[in-house]
Formats: sequence, structure tokens, C-alpha cells
Amino acid sequence: MDECTVLARDLTIVNTRGLHARASAKLVKLVETFDAHVRVSKDGQTVGGTSIMGLMMLAASPGCSIHVVVTGNQKEEAISAIAHLVEDGFGERD
Repeated sequence: MDECTVLARDLTIVNTRGLHARASAKLVKLVETFDAHVRVSKDGQTVGGTSIMGLMMLAASPGCSIHVVVTGNQKEEAISAIAHLVEDGFGERD
């Protein structure tokens, strides 16, 4: 795949607090490790994957679905890591 190819995936928020400040910060920190451009959408609102405030403004509560779109040289690695983080509840155990 070339860097212009777009990868997209729908993910369900499973942690009990949703996409709150700490979870958003973890997602941003992860996204910043890849040579990729990430956009996250919910209910027609799209924000950059490197904006903690933007991610929090999506108000993605438990059970909500978010749509993640990734482009760039490391898009496969990025979308896989993002999916793992979200599916693992952002590492939260409560």
C-alpha cells in the first residue's frame, strides 16, 4: 500500500469512563509515535488524533462507536495499535 491509501476502522469505546482526559491523552501519545495522520469521528464530528481537547469534545461514552481514519507511511501499524488501545479500554481496569 502506498502512503496515500486510507485505512479506516470503527471501534467501540469499552472503558467505563469513555473518551475522557486520560484516555484521550493516551490516544494522542500513541498516535504521535507513528508517521501517520489520524482523524477520529463520532456522530458527524471529526477531530485530529493529536488533539486531546478535540477527542474529549467528541463525548464518546462507553458503548459509543468512533470511526478512525489513518493515512501515512505507518498507517497499518497505527490503526492496529489504536484498535488495541481502544479495545483494551485504554488500559483502565475499573
